[in-house]
Order: sequence, then C-alpha cells, then structure tokens
Amino acid sequence: MCGIVGYIGKEQAAPILLDGLAKLEYRGYDSAGLAVYDGKDIEVVKAKGRLQALRDLTGDGKKITGTLGIGHTRWATHGEPSVSNAHPHFNKDKSIAVVHNGIIENYQPLKEKLVSKGYTFVSDTDTEVVAHLLDYYYDGNPLHAVEKVMHRVQGSYALGILFKEFPDRMYAVRKDSPLIVGASGEGNFIASDVPAILKYTREVYFIENREICELSGEGIAFYNEDMESITKETKTIEWDVEAAEKGGYEHFMLKEIYEQPKAVLDTINPRIQDDRIVIEELNMDREEIEKLRRIYIIGCGSAYHVGVTGKYVIEKLTRIPVEVDLASEFRYRDPILEENSMVIIISQSGETADSLAALRKAQEMGVKVLGVVNVVGSTIAREADNVLYTWAGPEISVATTKAYSTQLAALDLLAIMFGEIRGTISKEEYAELLGELKSLPDKIQEILGDKERIQWFASKYANAQDVFFLGRGVDYATSLEGSLKLKEISYIHSEAYAAGELKHGTISLIEDGVLTVAVVTQPDLYEKMISNIVEVRTRGGYIFTLTNKGNCVMEDTSDFTVYIPKTHPCLTPSLAVIPLQLFGYYVSVAKGLDVDKPRNLAKSVTVE
Repeated sequence: MCGIVGYIGKEQAAPILLDGLAKLEYRGYDSAGLAVYDGKDIEVVKAKGRLQALRDLTGDGKKITGTLGIGHTRWATHGEPSVSNAHPHFNKDKSIAVVHNGIIENYQPLKEKLVSKGYTFVSDTDTEVVAHLLDYYYDGNPLHAVEKVMHRVQGSYALGILFKEFPDRMYAVRKDSPLIVGASGEGNFIASDVPAILKYTREVYFIENREICELSGEGIAFYNEDMESITKETKTIEWDVEAAEKGGYEHFMLKEIYEQPKAVLDTINPRIQDDRIVIEELNMDREEIEKLRRIYIIGCGSAYHVGVTGKYVIEKLTRIPVEVDLASEFRYRDPILEENSMVIIISQSGETADSLAALRKAQEMGVKVLGVVNVVGSTIAREADNVLYTWAGPEISVATTKAYSTQLAALDLLAIMFGEIRGTISKEEYAELLGELKSLPDKIQEILGDKERIQWFASKYANAQDVFFLGRGVDYATSLEGSLKLKEISYIHSEAYAAGELKHGTISLIEDGVLTVAVVTQPDLYEKMISNIVEVRTRGGYIFTLTNKGNCVMEDTSDFTVYIPKTHPCLTPSLAVIPLQLFGYYVSVAKGLDVDKPRNLAKSVTVE
C-alpha cells in the first residue's frame, strides 16, 4: 500500500522518481506526487488518479529541476482521493516536505494540539500532522526533529523528508512500514520496495524499526532512536531487472502464471538432496519435530488459503493437529498456544502488517516462528526465528499466482519431511510423494499448454453476476482461492463453499444459469461430489467441473469439464489452482479490466 521513492545524487531527480513510482504501481494507489528541491525552493506537484497524470503535468519530470527529491503514490486511508490529500505534504512555510506510508494512530490529538499552537491544515490526512510536528520541533537540526517526532507519533510509518535549510540531505525513518535504502556511485535512494530502484542499484540496506537514515550524494549515515551512530551492511539483490518487467506478456499476471513451473522448481530443488528432503533453514532436529504437538498457520488472503490447504495436508501426512488463523483475527481471539508447538507465518511480501503483528504475538508467548516468505530481507524474514524462502522472484500483479504456488510447495515439503521423520508415512509413500512433488513443475506446464478451452469458456461467462465454487476436503481450500482470484480481478460476486454445506442455505441461491465451479480431485470423495453437483444441476445451475484425468464419469453430470494430470491426492491443489487462475484472468481480460491493478486493492497491505 502506497509507494515511496527518494533520490539524491548527480542526476535530475524527477525522471528517476517517476520511473521508480511506476515500478511501485502494483502496490495500489489513487494519487501521486513529487517534491523536488532545486537548491532554492522545494517544488511540489501532485495529481489525482494514475501516474500518467503526474507525468503529463511535469513533462515526464523534465519541467522540474533539482537533484534531490521524494515521490509518492497514495492509497487513501484518511481523506478521499484528491490533489490536496495527495503526498508530499508541507509544513506551514513550505520549508519541510514529507511523504509517508502507514497510519498515524494518534493523529487526532496531535492535530488538535498543533491547531491550538496556530498551525493550519489543508488536507484531511494523518500525514500532514507529521509535517507540522517536524516544524514544531525543528531547532536547526533535522535529526533532532525526526527523533522527537518518532517519540510522539503512534502507529506505523515510513517517512521520506526534505528540509529546505539542507539542500544536500534527505532523511528517512521507519516503524512497521517497509523502507529500504539503495546505494550507488551516481546517488543514493530510499524506496518502499526493491523494484523501484533495481534499475539503478542492487546494493541495498534494510532499515529496522526506529532507525533513522541521513542520505547525501556522497554517503549514508544511520542512527538508532537514541541518536547513536550505527553501522549497517549492504545486501545484494539477486533479481534480474527483466524479472520485474512484462517480458512481452500482455499483463504481469499472465507472465507470473506462466512463471509457475520455474518458481515451484526453484522452491523445491534446493531442498531435495539425494532423494531426501533437507530443509537446513528450519533449524529443527529430529527430536524437536517428533515432539511437535501442534502447528499454527497464519496468513491473510491467499496466504490464508495456503494455510487451509496446509492443514489438510499436514494433518493427513504427519498427524499433527493444525490450526489456521486469519492474521487479522489471531491476536484478538486471545489465542492459546501449546508448548512444543510452532507457528508458521505465510506472506509473499514479508511486510503484511497483520501477519507481522501475529508473529510478534506468538514470540511474546514463547513459541518459535517460521516465516514462509518470498521477499528476501523483508521484515517478517528478519524477525521470524527461522525463514523458508520461496524464491518466486518479484511478483508484480496484485492478484497472487506464483507466490501462492510456491507457498503450497513449501508447506508440502514440510509435511512430507515431518511425516517421514515421525513415521506417519511409509517409505513407499515417502518415495511416491517425493517423486510426485518433483514432477509438479512439468505437470503445471502441461496444464498451461491447454489454456485455449479455459479462455473460450471464460469469455462465455464474462457477464456472470454470481459464481459459486464447491469442493470437499482439500478441494474446498482450492475453491477458496479460485473464488478469490475471480472476484478480485473481475469484480464478479463469487463465493466458495464446502460442498457438504449446500443444504445448509447455499442451495437457495442456485437458479437457472448460475455458474458453479466444482473442484473434484479427491478419489475418496468423487461420489459425494457427484451428488452435490446433481443437486445444483437439477435446480438449473450450470456446472464447470475441474477433475483428474481419467475421471470421465464427471462429464455425465457437468456442462464443461477441465482435467488436470494425476498426482498424489495431497498434491492436487498445486495443479487444480492453475485452471482457476487462468479462468479468473481471462474473465477479467474479456471484461476489459485492469488485470494487474484491480480497484481498491493493494499488493502489500502494510496497515491494519
């Protein structure tokens, strides 16, 4: 949510800032702005809507001169989308400019205090409080002002700050909102995510909570909240620049769907050695795994759906009880965590605010946390006791695809490994599961090679008003993800239900022509699913069935059938989700929607 880019160096800042903001569009935004300092004045230009409006106002940045600047894309929280509410924000005499990601929770009492001191507000945002508060505390030393503001504001923030009296300096600070610093020979950068600066540098610093950064064209200095100088090490980003580009695909989402065979392979291969699963980063010996009494899986959105899938698979293969929580609810249910248990936090970005809060809650309760994360060096990756990276590479589209698939693969690795160590699966089943796990990339590729039928069917149902997804067992978890994919990028109302719940209310919604997607990949549940499908069909519903190759009997009760390659029942979610991703994608394309940037959604939800 929101995007920050800052630059100080030898080049003109505005074009660099616009280029960086364009790389952050996937985070979601409704307005954008720049503040560029030419050595005399800080010029601010803001626009409502897409970044192109800001490009038009500034002539692609050429109309604004200066080698120091900050830029921002805003996703509205306090105040409607408008030019006045867009960032950057000024203090009263326009000598301090601020961009901000996050939420200032105590902004109202701070605002009331500042108004009583004579400050006037021109926006509805919580961010403007920060600009005026910096002004209130400024005594000629920017670091002192930033330090005092840190101790006064509550909530989450990543701040980029310019002071008119310091034309050769830029300041940054963070708490619970992501911020990185990039270093290069041509200048230095701040950004809320790596893609914004990857074109210019691969050397980055990951800023910890309550650390302050002072950047100049020549160097970078870091301080803790007590204003003590600290030393930090750079990390080298290994991504190729091309990995964050469309590479000839019409949309990032389609590109990322097609990257799934390689992404899953990259997740699996490093953890299989001599036909054994070895997860060294887990840092658990056999005795600890044997003593595990319970696993808690926590995530948001698609990551939560991975957790629901993981519950079925882990319990089946290891006989360890698993609880799955929405991260946003975990703290508020006053959880009880058993001894000899583990918490798994799943997050693509590693910055999800609710997931990070759940991580800290679990650690406070004395339970070790494993982060299943894609972004190297992210906050969850740094704060978790151990981290299992998925190595999916940059995922730009808001609707996750390859991150979801790699998270599934990561949990499958854990489940199979734990099952073998605990003796809950035989040597023969272990070998079968391992072989099927290694074959997943090729089978995903096989599904992608037969996308035309799904594309045709999606165009036929692009005008649907309601779509229902049904499944039993692990297929219910896959249905949850399929439904989410469709609704978030096509804006069609869709719901997923455990098929056994049909008679408990859902069936009253079925009428002539309503599309129902039935996920049927579990052989033990074929007959029960056929009964559910017949119930829907007799009430006029149109049936799209997704099932395993060879299960041709489903065609007798279905109007449209898609087959996936056979695999072990516990691994079918990795295959079944692919046609559902393609279905959602092609429905959105048929409707002419912005597939990669669906309305009201953000890629990285860094506020509660």
